[in-house]
Amino acid sequence: MSFIQLLLLNIPTVILGIIIVFLYVIVSIIGLYVVRAFHPPQKFKLHNDVAGFIFATLGVIYAVMLAFLVIATWQNYDEAEKNVTREANYIASVYRDTRPLPASFRNELKKNLIDYVNFIINDEWQIMSKGERSQNVQQSQDEIWRLFSSYIPKNETQKIFFAESVKKLNESFEMRRMRLHEANSGIHPILYFVLIIGGIITVSFMLFFGTENFVPQLIMTSMLAAMIAIALFTVIALDYPFIGDISIKADVFRNVLKTLMSSL
Repeated sequence: MSFIQLLLLNIPTVILGIIIVFLYVIVSIIGLYVVRAFHPPQKFKLHNDVAGFIFATLGVIYAVMLAFLVIATWQNYDEAEKNVTREANYIASVYRDTRPLPASFRNELKKNLIDYVNFIINDEWQIMSKGERSQNVQQSQDEIWRLFSSYIPKNETQKIFFAESVKKLNESFEMRRMRLHEANSGIHPILYFVLIIGGIITVSFMLFFGTENFVPQLIMTSMLAAMIAIALFTVIALDYPFIGDISIKADVFRNVLKTLMSSL
């Protein structure tokens, strides 16, 4: 389990965001005081023009990199949410497409699907964030496969609907595999290293501007540090879509469960 996963599992998301922003801001303030203590602003003021051009270039490079990671994590989160919706919809379609099949088959399938969805909601969703998969869900999945593999359609209509139901079943199980993969695949650690070091360098560059008035520089440096910290927190919060307070919930499966239980 990665360090980011541990953070999201053990620290409430809001508290984690406050901690990250606080650390960036307080370190930037301490750094500014330390630099001012050893080097008066008059020394840095002589190089403000050159430093301004360099800082502008540095800021653009870091902004592009930061924007790329924020967009990438959001797209991954959004795709994971869509896959969960597809998985739940496929499960609902499996039962719907068996309408022409015998009542005995449909009754057993309904019971198995209800058990399957219940295990996803109450079992797998809780342990999925820890990198585990539910054995109950897997066993229920095997039971559904056993039911389908033992049935032989009696006419052309049943063959058509049975084939479509098997197709939807395959797709729902494929979406489950993708969900389990997405639950434990985040940004590569090297990108976090670049993101954090880049933020430190960008904020540190603000410390070497020479200004006669200390308070405005302190405020500007703190605001820059806070903005970078907020962006970093956004990446962390969205990196693992099934962990933390800002995570994908099992609501769509609960809706499918209601549909199954009320269906005939």
